Amino acid sequence: MCGICGELRFDGQPSEAVTIATMNGKLARRGPDDEGMHFSGPLGLGHRRLSVIDLSARSHQPMVDEELGLSLVFNGAIYNYKALRAELQAVGYRFFSDGDTEVILKAYHHWGERCVEELHGMFAFAIWDQARRCLFTARDRLGIKPFYYSQVESGFRFASNTQALLAAGGVDKTIDPVGLHHQLTLHAVIPAPHTILKGVRKLAPGHTLTITSDGQIQPRQYWCLNATRPAEPKSEQAWVQLIHDALRKAVERRLTVADVPVGVLLSGGLDSSLLVGLLAEAGVEDLRTFSIGFEDVADEAGSEFVYSDAVVEHFGTCHTKYHIPNSEVLPNLPNAIDNMAEPMVGQDAVAFYLLAERVSQDVKVVQSGQGADELFGGYFWYPQMDADQGSNLERFARHYFDRPHSEFLETVTEPYRGSDPTSRLVRERLAEAGADTFIDRVLRFDVTTLIVDDPVKRVDNMTMAWGLEARVPFLDHELVELAMRMPPELKLMSGGKHVLKRIARGLIPDSVIDRPKGYFPMPALKYVRGDFLEFMRDILDSGACRRRGVFERYYVEKLLAAPDQYFTKLQGSKLWHLALLELWLQRNVDTAPE
Repeated sequence: MCGICGELRFDGQPSEAVTIATMNGKLARRGPDDEGMHFSGPLGLGHRRLSVIDLSARSHQPMVDEELGLSLVFNGAIYNYKALRAELQAVGYRFFSDGDTEVILKAYHHWGERCVEELHGMFAFAIWDQARRCLFTARDRLGIKPFYYSQVESGFRFASNTQALLAAGGVDKTIDPVGLHHQLTLHAVIPAPHTILKGVRKLAPGHTLTITSDGQIQPRQYWCLNATRPAEPKSEQAWVQLIHDALRKAVERRLTVADVPVGVLLSGGLDSSLLVGLLAEAGVEDLRTFSIGFEDVADEAGSEFVYSDAVVEHFGTCHTKYHIPNSEVLPNLPNAIDNMAEPMVGQDAVAFYLLAERVSQDVKVVQSGQGADELFGGYFWYPQMDADQGSNLERFARHYFDRPHSEFLETVTEPYRGSDPTSRLVRERLAEAGADTFIDRVLRFDVTTLIVDDPVKRVDNMTMAWGLEARVPFLDHELVELAMRMPPELKLMSGGKHVLKRIARGLIPDSVIDRPKGYFPMPALKYVRGDFLEFMRDILDSGACRRRGVFERYYVEKLLAAPDQYFTKLQGSKLWHLALLELWLQRNVDTAPE
């Protein structure tokens, strides 16, 4: 797990060390163990390393294979790298390292651009092909690892976060109106290729991008997700067994492919508790688990320790839990925002940031439960959408959009008002072929798009801010492909995640399985009052906010006057959504060089 960056110049000039070093500096927290740069004419590569697989200097990056004429920077983990290595050795390739990085180099040389189809894991990488004079870049199927890029006057640049691109300069920092509409309507999800800034783009999950030295850019989609029933119907018990086997395999892969200890972020919910159960089922001893909790606000609990404690007692894990007072949350909000590649409104972002700070002192790798709700129908809005009437868009929007387009027009000033790109996007995605039912279409859209730029990005950014690698077994692509073929009624039964609850029964405590659905709690960012209200008031009343002129003042004043009256369909604070966006812009864009 690492941070990567690079540039390919189109103007005939060599890549400059100062540019790569500047970007590398903004990636330091993602890779505290080592750093490196490599230059080849117009091409410059930078890397910050978090040593997890093959801890030796042989896996130093950028990795250069002089014999093959290839150089690589890579962020992620390839769980089938040993099998691929053996396959490549059998056809004559010689290896000089023991990790997964070199396997990608050889795989590209052997299979070309189709090498990504052989890789099982999470990844974002760039390979410079000296002979072809092109840069081949790729992102994993579920978008677990980030890949941002900019087309600047001199050429093409890429990095693991927006901050690195901004630091290098030359980026158009104008707010993208499409990105802004998604940000304020789609729960801060801005699907690729857009971001909140016109000059920053991102590679879509399951895609590659090939850039030639003369400036041609060619995208290719190498993976898509099918949500139709198999030809031969399966019984409920058969589905339970298939999912159980695939999930167990996914968990074990993410445990064994590491040369350092692996822990679990244990929230107390079904998903993370099931990961602990499956690891115990696999015979893992001395399992390390970690939980975090906050102060209660407005009768809403700030922790789920009662459930995580039951799992710890049941399995006898080596457990650490942290209780964070609100007095510690508020000062850390700006620090968390500094490490967001994009503005993220999820209340649990700062929770993951504070948890990762502490966990990183004990382990380098953790497993986390992101993806289970989206894959197995765990959220309350899925049955609401399913029971509703109307078009695909109407059924989805009524239960998910943070604000309808009419309210968006009230939220922003005249320069940012226009068409409704969010409705257009959702309508198009929910009309795509390869899904049998409305809920199949919704879950596929969630797994391939919404989750990428909400919980998955949030966990990556907040853990990597402390050099902690988070692995997400529920987003193992083979498990995802299997689960999307399952009839949706087997997901929505039992209040959601029916199949997971059947797998968990008898494995983890019943109290965790039968509890009401919970969320990683951060009540102070939902029920905004006291110091938190004044904090947000200062942001939205600041000179920077007024000069930017994105938000209509009467709308801001309305939210500030009664923040507890204005919640989104997903129960988020509309005031926090505005304050977070403005503070992200102040801390990441206003200070960036032109």
